Amino acid sequence: MKNKKILLITIPIVVLIIGIIVFVSLDDIKLNYISYGEFNKRLNSGDIFSASLDGNKLIFKIKNESGDYYTDNPESLELKEKLLLQNVRLDDSFSNDSSTFIFDLIFYLVFFAFIAFALYKVTSIFGGTKFIIVKDNKTSFKDICGMENVKEDISKTLDLIKNPSKYENKGIRAPKGIILEGPPGNGKTLFAKALAHEAGLSFIPAKGADFQSAVMSVGPQKIKALFKKARRHSPCIVFIDEFDSIGERRSFTGTGIDKENNRIITAMLNEMDGFEDRSGVLVIGATNSYSSLDAALVRPGRFDKKFNIGNPDKLTIKELIKMYTPTVKLSKSINLDSLVNCLYGISCSSVETLLNEATIEALSCGREEIIIDDIIKAGQKTNIIKINKL
Repeated sequence: MKNKKILLITIPIVVLIIGIIVFVSLDDIKLNYISYGEFNKRLNSGDIFSASLDGNKLIFKIKNESGDYYTDNPESLELKEKLLLQNVRLDDSFSNDSSTFIFDLIFYLVFFAFIAFALYKVTSIFGGTKFIIVKDNKTSFKDICGMENVKEDISKTLDLIKNPSKYENKGIRAPKGIILEGPPGNGKTLFAKALAHEAGLSFIPAKGADFQSAVMSVGPQKIKALFKKARRHSPCIVFIDEFDSIGERRSFTGTGIDKENNRIITAMLNEMDGFEDRSGVLVIGATNSYSSLDAALVRPGRFDKKFNIGNPDKLTIKELIKMYTPTVKLSKSINLDSLVNCLYGISCSSVETLLNEATIEALSCGREEIIIDDIIKAGQKTNIIKINKL
């Protein structure tokens, strides 16, 4: 993307420089100077073959002689008539003035560069978001540390997704959509990948920001493009992270942003309701703020399931501590239960960041184990949690 922008800027500049060099080189070709008096004699004797005006120069050719000649342009109104009377081929509209040529060259280069840039922007707006299809996703529930209650809840829905025909005979349909809600940093994306792997489905990831644009009606077109691709590769899972950025509750205040948001939600509603066949396409939306989502979008029948991916429980924190201290272990002087109690209430990513910083502290002091002071300093540096003692 960046390379394309650089090319769009550098190519016109290079062409401009080459054009100027070529023109100056051509302009520097020596012309033979003849005084206007001599020119007049040659003209009266019929020796002048053709003539053209070039700014303050009168350039002409002499019969039976090679090369061009020039003299001063008298800017006389009678000159043209005199040349025509002598049957001299005249091009008085021709002008090869250096400044005029350069300005014309700059204008055309800027004009075509603008056209190229406009075409590039249009292409990037309508085709710039490339929704990739992940077919070799290896993430499973085993890769998720702890969170056993959430795994159990999601696993109950897994068989519905894997074997929809088995339940259709009993009048039970598979969910059309699933919402994963909870504070950031607890693995909503990881759960979506694991669900896709366990169900044996392709995975199409997207973010709410992918559908936002300064150009109106582009967002709905991207929604349609996403689901069109999903239908071509069904069965699959469409995962939309930051779902609240496109599914936020509709407002009818009339501003441009609100209208675009309403269009995006309407496009989502059309896709979720199956105006076009979307069998085999499961939508998973991840959000930090379920309450901000539009009620019509997340109602049952569109998003049938909602799972809360909250901050880790104490058993999960213990497993996280073991996972994030693989080589530099905790010192035996640290009470593990006390540390878990201190970390309870923060996200999985915060636990990882804190332990990573504590490991850096230990190694910087030449130790191969993490002591209490390392964790206290890590808490102070990251400002994640205040730990005074354990």
